[in-house]
Amino acid sequence: MKIAIKRAYERPNPRDGYRALVDRVWPRGLSKDQLKVKGWWRDLAPSAPLRKWFGHEPKRWTEFQRRYRAELRRPAARRRVRELLTAAGDHSVLTLVYSARDEQHNQAVVLREVLRAADRTRTARAASKGRA
Repeated sequence: MKIAIKRAYERPNPRDGYRALVDRVWPRGLSKDQLKVKGWWRDLAPSAPLRKWFGHEPKRWTEFQRRYRAELRRPAARRRVRELLTAAGDHSVLTLVYSARDEQHNQAVVLREVLRAADRTRTARAASKGRA
């Protein structure tokens, strides 16, 4: 499955596949109709304290990634990662929707990598079960 990221303020496109909002708070000024997401996965967003600490400061990016990945390794977050991949399973594309202005330093960039790794693991497990 292809995993893409897209700002909430960009126009939705049918090629986005399964659109998942991955922000803790709803994007300012957008209605549910405008956003066209299939689900709001706020519990996969960085915790409020981490989000506030980061403040989208590029100089904090490396440490933010480390802390956010640690949050995503918690059992509840790992379960939600699997649930998101399952929910998007019938689509060839999963698009993570976020509202940050900075397109390079935001949680969707980190979450995409975590989801890609989880999807590879899930695919490998399914393939090994099929061969058994």
